[in-house]
Amino acid sequence: MTFFLLRRLAQFVATLLAISIIVFAVMNVLPGDPALTILGIDASEEARLALTRELGLDAPAWQRYLDWVGGVLRGDFGTSYSFDVPVAGLIAERLPVTLSLAVSGMAVTLVIALGAGIFAASRHGRPGDWAVMVASQLGIAVPAFWLAILLVILFAVKLRWLPPGGFPGWDDPLAAIRALILPTISLALVQAAVLTRVTRSAALDVMRLDFMRTARATGLSPRRILWRHLLPNALVPIVTIVGMQFAGVVTGTLVIESVFYLPGLGRLIFQSISNRDLITVQALILLVAAVVVTANFLVDLAYGLIDPRLKARHA
Repeated sequence: MTFFLLRRLAQFVATLLAISIIVFAVMNVLPGDPALTILGIDASEEARLALTRELGLDAPAWQRYLDWVGGVLRGDFGTSYSFDVPVAGLIAERLPVTLSLAVSGMAVTLVIALGAGIFAASRHGRPGDWAVMVASQLGIAVPAFWLAILLVILFAVKLRWLPPGGFPGWDDPLAAIRALILPTISLALVQAAVLTRVTRSAALDVMRLDFMRTARATGLSPRRILWRHLLPNALVPIVTIVGMQFAGVVTGTLVIESVFYLPGLGRLIFQSISNRDLITVQALILLVAAVVVTANFLVDLAYGLIDPRLKARHA
């Protein structure tokens, strides 16, 4: 078990290191000059060179990379070119909105997908199964941002039940929850469509096994069969997709935040890109990538707990 954990941890660290190199390289080959972005195109050459030295952009690329990574390890992501404040402070200010949206989106995704997938599997070949499959196919085909616009038109503009956008902050919890309802649904319905089909397929595979027929023949209650026999044996493919879908939810928040005008990391990324605030963009992309890699790392660890045979196979 210790070797299994150490091997997965080494792969996790190596992946993050590779991502940091790629992010830094891509950000530094993009056209444009951050000094001119800050000073304006009418700035003198002397002022541009002075600011370039002040920002440390005249140093060799390898030295700037090491300085940046060293700062990241200390929690120092640098100072934003456009906001002139520490990037870590910007992230800490915007992270709660994005985190709240991602967690609520993933929770609603799991509730919908597991319930609908098992419901469809238990009614295989009947109208209930077909209805769930049609609905999930529609969910896969609909882009999240388009669904978000439709929800705003229906529930905010026409019915006026929910706010169309913005975020009042957590000082008023009820208003904050109302502001996150439409973004959460926009994220969850699209992600749940895929997970529903995977859950249905995994549940059907388990239902066809001999021990399930034995469990039903012995008179066990449907609830006991579901929680004791069906779900534990269907978890491996479901957990695989959940890990991938959490990454999709995190990246999906970046788009949804722009649609609903939420002050999260997604809007900060778009603002930083438009202002060519490379140091902020680097930190945000690295953070999102780290979240995605961490989700997959946790999925790998979960495999060993769900099915010890997988742990033994990869040890």
